[in-house]
Amino acid sequence: MEKNIKETLKNESFGMGIGSGIKAAPLKRQDGADEQYLSLKQIENHPLNIFALENEAILAVLGELRQAMETRGNLVETLDKAREIAVHYAEKGDLLYPLLKLKYRFAGPTDVMWTVDGEIRDEMKVLSNSAKDFPSLLEDEAWNQRLNAVVTKAEEMIYKEENIIYPLCAKNFTEEEWQDIARDLDDYKQCLIEKRPAWEKATPKKKMAEMAQCEEVINLPSGSLTGIQLDAMLNTIPMELTFVDVNNVNKYFNDGDDMKLFKRPLMALDREVFTCHPPKFEPMVRSIIEDFRAGNRNSVDVWSSRDNQPVLIRYMAVRDKDNNYVGTLECVQPMGFAEKHFSR
Repeated sequence: MEKNIKETLKNESFGMGIGSGIKAAPLKRQDGADEQYLSLKQIENHPLNIFALENEAILAVLGELRQAMETRGNLVETLDKAREIAVHYAEKGDLLYPLLKLKYRFAGPTDVMWTVDGEIRDEMKVLSNSAKDFPSLLEDEAWNQRLNAVVTKAEEMIYKEENIIYPLCAKNFTEEEWQDIARDLDDYKQCLIEKRPAWEKATPKKKMAEMAQCEEVINLPSGSLTGIQLDAMLNTIPMELTFVDVNNVNKYFNDGDDMKLFKRPLMALDREVFTCHPPKFEPMVRSIIEDFRAGNRNSVDVWSSRDNQPVLIRYMAVRDKDNNYVGTLECVQPMGFAEKHFSR
């Protein structure tokens, strides 16, 4: 089954939506997956209901973008609006793909679509930034051809989601998994639609005060803290923290109230860290951790940008007093405050 799906995904002869040259008919299955998807997406605020609503909004914005491509009016502004698609792709990449790949062994479809999601997101960003730097590109034939191609890719991705990935999820995921997905999905800024309430069956979020071990004192060489104090202190640090243990398993995320630049769904805890990254980044993550384990490096800095500000992502080897490797700490720090300070 997976082989057939993977071949379908690689087939460039099908498409859908506004700009595709070929209008593909929906796929039809004999295993009941289509009917299960249709049933689940009609449940108010179920994750598949939210994904379907986002796809409707994405398709509408892509239609606006195609109209702007013809009229040449507000083209960059409309392209930037379409770039909100990155939120939708992050939701899929964090909540659906790893579970399909790790537990249900649909590695082919997830890897192909995860890669294409990244290509669409990155190409839209490049086209937008280049047009802002060089407005004359708006009249450049090659630039417009690239824009047309990426919009078509985004339209086709909606087809692939509605006809391949969502039915696969509907057929395979358990009720408990949907409840966990709903809990984590509530932490995302939903894509191009108004924020929806969490599904009524969503797994409740744990509160530190309700956890039995929270009053126990943790004795450390330089002091002692209760669980409540430690949790509050880690959440106060103005960084997004992730700890990966010696076995490459996600063991901890801090959880401040601010909206995170890089989402860390609770579903990712106790999974290998490699399953949480798009296929193109997995080799880099493996290389960094193996260098830490071997003692070749102690830290790696990666500069990025999110929400129109620079972001420093620092990976650090965590070692005990005897210099034994015990894990990796990832610190994500928005640097907009520093940029503002030094630009005064």
